[in-house]
Amino acid sequence: MLAQINDLTFPSNRSNITLVETFIEEVFEDLKIKDEFYGNILVAVTEAVTNAIIHGNNSNDSKMVIVSVDTPKKNSLVFTIEDEGFGFTPEDVPDPTSPENIEKPHGRGIFLMKHLSDNVRFKNNGSSVSVEFNI
Repeated sequence: MLAQINDLTFPSNRSNITLVETFIEEVFEDLKIKDEFYGNILVAVTEAVTNAIIHGNNSNDSKMVIVSVDTPKKNSLVFTIEDEGFGFTPEDVPDPTSPENIEKPHGRGIFLMKHLSDNVRFKNNGSSVSVEFNI
């Protein structure tokens, strides 16, 4: 089933977000996941990929982003997004819902990932994030 889906690797360019959308669609088809999960998964994973491109790899086309998917247990789907950056400390990211940040145009990616998924884990000093969904 899942063995048909390979990891997705691409240069850090925002135009490659469309590759991620296609990748997610392939996962849904292959695993026969209900459409009701699509929106949350699409937004959370594309936010993680956007962060990897912009913040992790500084939009450097020579650096790659890797997206992989796994089903570690029944009814669980985990997307892992890795970049070639130095990482960051997730706890240092300002809360986008606090009054001083509410009108800033950026800074909501991690917040969205955490609220749209069932679990978010940062690894490798923040240069890898796993986003888990109970399906």
